Amino acid sequence: MRGVLLFLWLLVNMGLASARLNGYQEHPLSKIAFHKATFGIRDSASIRARPSVIGKKGEDTDWVTVILKNNEPSVDDWIGVFSPANFNSSFCKPVDEPKNQKPYICSSPIKFQYANYSNSDYAKTGKATVKFQLINQRADFSFALFSGGLSNPKVVAFSNSISFSNPKAPVYPRLAQGKSWDEMTVTWTSGYNIDEAVPFVEFGVKGESLTRSPAATLTFDQSSMCGGPARTVGWRDPGFIHTSSLKDLWPNTEYVYRMGHYLSSGSYLWSKFYSFKSSPNPGQDSLQRVMVFGDMGKSEMVQMIIVIISQMDISFRWDQFTSQVEAIASTKPYMVASGNHERDWPNSGSFYDALSSGGECGVVAETMYYVPAENRAKFWYSTDYGMFHFCIADSENDWREGTEQYNFIEKCLASADRRKQPWLIFAAHRVLGYSSDFFYAQADYEEVLGRESLEKLWKKYKVDIAFFGHTHTYERTCPIYQKQCTSTEKHHYSGTVNGTIHVIVGGGGSHLSNFTEDQPEWSIYRDEDFGFVKMTAYNHGYLLLEYKKSSDGEVYDYFTIKREYKDVVACVLDSCHQTTNSTT
Repeated sequence: MRGVLLFLWLLVNMGLASARLNGYQEHPLSKIAFHKATFGIRDSASIRARPSVIGKKGEDTDWVTVILKNNEPSVDDWIGVFSPANFNSSFCKPVDEPKNQKPYICSSPIKFQYANYSNSDYAKTGKATVKFQLINQRADFSFALFSGGLSNPKVVAFSNSISFSNPKAPVYPRLAQGKSWDEMTVTWTSGYNIDEAVPFVEFGVKGESLTRSPAATLTFDQSSMCGGPARTVGWRDPGFIHTSSLKDLWPNTEYVYRMGHYLSSGSYLWSKFYSFKSSPNPGQDSLQRVMVFGDMGKSEMVQMIIVIISQMDISFRWDQFTSQVEAIASTKPYMVASGNHERDWPNSGSFYDALSSGGECGVVAETMYYVPAENRAKFWYSTDYGMFHFCIADSENDWREGTEQYNFIEKCLASADRRKQPWLIFAAHRVLGYSSDFFYAQADYEEVLGRESLEKLWKKYKVDIAFFGHTHTYERTCPIYQKQCTSTEKHHYSGTVNGTIHVIVGGGGSHLSNFTEDQPEWSIYRDEDFGFVKMTAYNHGYLLLEYKKSSDGEVYDYFTIKREYKDVVACVLDSCHQTTNSTT
């Protein structure tokens, strides 16, 4: 898919999952009662992993075979994958636990699988062979065989350690639009600090000579976290995060790039080559596409071009997430917006006094992903893509009239040159507009205090579409203002912009939510399923939005907007100053 901008709106779900939404399902790893975990090593049980070194050809991911024997097998025996390899109590760092709850196991496994998963006769024979796919996470790995199921886990055997041939290698590039339309940023992860190696990106037009662009390096430590589990059992060293800005790009041009590290030894370490197509000129009249989806989690399943994933949990899963989305994020601008699972934590400055971030309080998301914000701790920004102008809000910071973010939102909306960029888009994680989700139906179909301040801005500046997530469904409204539809049309809109169409795109892969039984008149289409939105701008006067299910890629809802420039600048409520008929 060429010339596509991808927006991972509205929450990548990397923090602890919140259980308040209907349909909530806990992540399988969270079912393991690690506070009860003990060691009961038995000579009659063994577990062995091979090969001892993986990724010998520079791969970022590789397969490991685990062979186990157990003279006392049970159907609920399971295998846990740990990284770093040492996980018993002698390696535990002190944590604020009651004295009678000694942590026998320092961390949760990054993966687990039942011993009988591919060996149906394991409970009889006590023998099994299980394969695991591992990614480079800058540390070694080991495997442990547990008895007692998930509720009373006991380690009965643990394996040899294995590792990637170069655990510090540059991995998992993710692209993002820079602060200008002709700039692309590349962010990646490695195990090299700047005193060990100098990071950079080598890039250029495909088939021509390459140039080098330096990279900045960031990281964070356990003291940067605001609470547990991110600060305690969920902590994992994030490595180093590098970002390079590739500037002065030609529009609509194919570029190749690779990440490099100049080592203190004088040698170079390279990633493989990737490619991307640069953004079109603002206002360029060409076929342009944008994909929008939200509320992702983490699992190992891919459908269509969307990574369909369940719920993320604690800090160590960021590596797994960036690995899974690499196929998309390394080739398309992958723009993110902050949500409750990234930001919310008590006394951290979040607008919501909740535990949703699992103690990360925005630090991890703000470091792992680049956005063209003036201050990445204030996760609001604007970006341009051809005929689109985007204003991305941070629903976890105060957006009400008079606040810093409100002033940014108005400035962003007002700055849109509708002759060049006729398609004006607003987005935020929580529903600051309209949703008939069961939870929001209890609060006038909106986030508390949601649209009170913003709705007049959407009207004044003629915002075409407002995207939201947080509710794990798809829903589309009519063009609406103050709870009233401004058009009776269902699919084809034309003429003056009299209302904003609100679209919920929360079916990115996390557990699904439920709608209220009664469907409001302004709710045109809604679906409790996984899916994504595709917007296609054919030219300055014609836009198509399609909702596709991830299961089959078919279109289940759509609408078009057809209009001329005079329709965009026509006066509507709050959009034009008082005028006179004076001719002098």
